[in-house]
Amino acid sequence: MNEPKNSQISPQNLNGLLEVVSKKLGMPPEQLRRELESGKFDGALRNMSGADAQKFQQAIRNPQIVEKLMSAPQAKALYEKLSGGKK
Repeated sequence: MNEPKNSQISPQNLNGLLEVVSKKLGMPPEQLRRELESGKFDGALRNMSGADAQKFQQAIRNPQIVEKLMSAPQAKALYEKLSGGKK
């Protein structure tokens, strides 16, 4: 069950994830995508609570935190749910 570390998320799964996250942040998915692709997170950070925004900024500055978050069982379960159980 070991997946390669460089596995890519499919466009369909990415779109699903953008939909979920954008709803949570209260912003259009297209805006979120543009911000993520440009490396600017101003809109997303404005819509987060102060504590969540601080955690997000810490996480994006530390690759080990991102790796730990992405390998968590909850993150894997969310990915499987969004991808319809496909790997």
